[in-house]
Amino acid sequence: MRDVNAAGRPLEGKVALVAGATRGAGRAMAVELGAAGAIVYATGRTTGERRSEVGRAETIEETAGLVTAAGGTGIAVPTDHLEPEQVRALVERVDREQGRLDVLVNDVWGGDHLLEFDTKVWDVDLAKGLRMLRLSLETHAITSHFALPLLIRRPGGLVVEITDGTEEFNRTYRGNLFYDVAKYGPIRMARGLAEELKEYGGTAVSLTPGFLRSEAMLDHFGVTEATWRDAIAKEPHFAIAESPVLIGRAVARLAADPERGRWNGASLSSGQLAREYGFTDADGSRPDCFRYFEEVVSGGGSEPVSDYR
Repeated sequence: MRDVNAAGRPLEGKVALVAGATRGAGRAMAVELGAAGAIVYATGRTTGERRSEVGRAETIEETAGLVTAAGGTGIAVPTDHLEPEQVRALVERVDREQGRLDVLVNDVWGGDHLLEFDTKVWDVDLAKGLRMLRLSLETHAITSHFALPLLIRRPGGLVVEITDGTEEFNRTYRGNLFYDVAKYGPIRMARGLAEELKEYGGTAVSLTPGFLRSEAMLDHFGVTEATWRDAIAKEPHFAIAESPVLIGRAVARLAADPERGRWNGASLSSGQLAREYGFTDADGSRPDCFRYFEEVVSGGGSEPVSDYR
C-alpha cells in the first residue's frame, strides 16, 4: 500500500545514503525515500555472493531493486562500515556519480545475535559486548566522518541516526550494559551532530521505530507479515507492532519537510512523526508504540491497544 498522503515526488533529484539497508527498517527507509523520488545508495554486508555474521538471506541488491521498483533509483554498494577505507570509497563514489548528498541515514547495527539480556557486565561475553559497541557507535562515527563533508556542500542536509527507543524510553536500563550504551549512543550522536551542522543549515535527529515487525522478528514468532497477529497470543504487546513501512515513511516525510530544522537534535519516533505528518502504516493504521508503553505498560492504563493504532 503506497502512502496516499504523500504528494508527488518531493525528493526528485535528491541523493540519499542509507547505511545499513539490507533488511528491516533500513530497507524500508531506502524504499520510501526512493518512492519519494530520491536516488538511494543502499549499503550493507550481505550481498548475493556473501552473508554477514547476521546470517540472514536478505541482500542489498534486493533492497536496491525495491527502491527502483518504488520509483526511485536504487544503487547497492557492498560496504563494511567498520572499515574506514571502504566508507571513504563509498562516499567518493557518491561524489563522483552524483556530486551531492542530501540525506544520510545511519542505520548500521546487526548486533541482535550478540545480545545477552539480564546479564551483569562482569558475566557477559566481553567480545560480544564490545562488538555491539563497534557495530552501533564506531560504524556511525566512521560514516559521518566521511559522508558529512559531502552533505554540507549544500545547505539543508539531513542526518538521521537510527536507534532503538526514544531518549525518554532509554532512561530505563535496557538489561545489558553494552546494549544500553549502544542504543543511547546514537541519540547523543544526533545531539552533537545537530550542533555541528547548524552553521551549514543542516539538521540531525535520532529516530526509532516502535515494536518492529522486521523479518527477523516475524521469524522469531513463527509468523509472516500476513499472519503477524497470530503472535499476539505469545506476546500480547505485539498487538502494537508496526511494519518497517512506518519508519520508512517517517524518514521520507522528514526529508521532504522544508521546515524539518525545528526537529534539530531531537529524539523522535515513527509513531510521533506519523501523528505529526499524518501518514499511516502499510495497513492504514497509525501505531504509537512509545505512547502505549508509557501510558499502558508502564503507566498502568487500561485503554485497549486499538486506541494506540
